[in-house]
Amino acid sequence: MPEPHLNGAYYGPSIPPPSKSYHRPSHGGGGGGCCCNPFTCCCSCIFNCICTCIFQILCTLLVIIAVVGFICWFVLRPNKVNFHISDASLTQFDFSTRNNTLYYNLHLNISIRNPNKRIGIYYDSIEARAMYHGQNFSIVKPDPFYQGHKNTTDLNLVFTGQDSVQLGSEYNVEKDSGVYQIGLRLYMRIRFKFGWIKTKKIKPMIKCDLKVPFKGNGTFERTQCNLDW
Repeated sequence: MPEPHLNGAYYGPSIPPPSKSYHRPSHGGGGGGCCCNPFTCCCSCIFNCICTCIFQILCTLLVIIAVVGFICWFVLRPNKVNFHISDASLTQFDFSTRNNTLYYNLHLNISIRNPNKRIGIYYDSIEARAMYHGQNFSIVKPDPFYQGHKNTTDLNLVFTGQDSVQLGSEYNVEKDSGVYQIGLRLYMRIRFKFGWIKTKKIKPMIKCDLKVPFKGNGTFERTQCNLDW
């Protein structure tokens, strides 16, 4: 109700203005405030730059290696070296059950063909092992040699002597048939040469599985060998 001593209407006491509230910046991860640390931003930028540079360097190296490899392949055009057993002669292959001794006289001719025009091969060492059903019975080591471009080299291997082995029933079966299944393994250390560059030694193994007729029981068929790294 209006007071009688006042001119006009009175509606109660005056309302004070709203007080201002102040918020301190938050130092933690929560809340509404956000603070940018210049040191953290700088470290993140440097790290990103380093990762980008490393990635670009690796990509560049891969491209260079690919280009150099393609150029070498295009210039050299490497082809696989071929190994064949061109001839085999077996004049003795007798097994004594009394002392488990195998008496043998085996001659093999190996034909090695290097078809490459610009690559020569150093055969630094060769170890030839004659095997019968997984058992070694003789080892010979031909002399080292160098094979030039587009060259065919023949190696004559002679396995003769006696050795103690354990043979099963397959020996009697093959003795009756007159054809023996003999394996040859060539363990080699070789280097390739193109121009004045020589590679490091590598150690391939050549695997030959042969069917060798005993003397007078047929003709040996030329057999290709397989390369096993």
